[in-house]
Amino acid sequence: MLPELKPLPMKDRVSMVFIQYGQIDVLDGAFVVVDLKGVRTHIPVGSVACILLEPGTRISHAAVRLASTVGTLLVWVGEAGVRLYASGQPGGARSDRLLYQARLALEDGLRLKIVRKMYEMRFQEPCPERRSIEQLRGIEGARVRETYKLLARQYGVEWQTRNYDRHEWDAADLPNRCLSTATSCLYGITEAAVLAAGYAPAVGFIHSGKPLSFVYDIADLFKFDTVVPVAFRVAARNPLQAEREVRLACRDVFRSSRLLERIIPTIEEVLSAGEIQPPEPAPESVPPAIPNASVIGEVGHRVHEGEDK
Repeated sequence: MLPELKPLPMKDRVSMVFIQYGQIDVLDGAFVVVDLKGVRTHIPVGSVACILLEPGTRISHAAVRLASTVGTLLVWVGEAGVRLYASGQPGGARSDRLLYQARLALEDGLRLKIVRKMYEMRFQEPCPERRSIEQLRGIEGARVRETYKLLARQYGVEWQTRNYDRHEWDAADLPNRCLSTATSCLYGITEAAVLAAGYAPAVGFIHSGKPLSFVYDIADLFKFDTVVPVAFRVAARNPLQAEREVRLACRDVFRSSRLLERIIPTIEEVLSAGEIQPPEPAPESVPPAIPNASVIGEVGHRVHEGEDK
């Protein structure tokens, strides 16, 4: 008898795997990919933070269930990972944290505290006093544009501006394609971490109105220390398969920077700037008939063992 499958902590996982042109299934209890030639590749799905499924990929019901059980996020993306169509949700299972995040986002004073904390963490300096969120966005935008210019000069890349059309991928210049590929990698593992921590990807503080607003907020705290330099470095070499080179380089920098160990603690540090506590259950609330089993993974991972049917 095999032990019950349970999610591993994010810090113990590898960051991501891209899959293209293959059938994903479960054989003998293992996650496998069968390519067009019938060749099988085993993927240790339980130790991967997220799997990005590109066009030409099919996945079975059993494989989706296995990914959900072990807390691996499945993300359906466009070619080169630059367009997100849908994602599974193996996390986000903590209503107290969702309510906590929602209160921080809804109250203007609390939201401003969070935005100021993000500014300080991103730029490593005190946030300007008496500035609105809109004014801070403007300051941030100017500094980001200048950072792109500095990195382009550092790596010897010709740079115009950050501009691309997801519907006309090949029309973008090489640096923009590399940047889009790099940021999509970062967004994938950040969404997996947000869900694993029990929060909602759509409830952002700086960004708003998008399904991944909070993902963008958190990813921006790491972007210029990780994937943006990678994108310019690859663009400077002008390789034949630039997008693939960017993915491999991102995977390496995620590992060397130990990014998966840092994202969830950073989320908690950011939200703690609101100086409030997650809400306690209401006195009249009904507890679960069958308590959830203890897990070694993150608090936001869904637990299938002992569910109340």
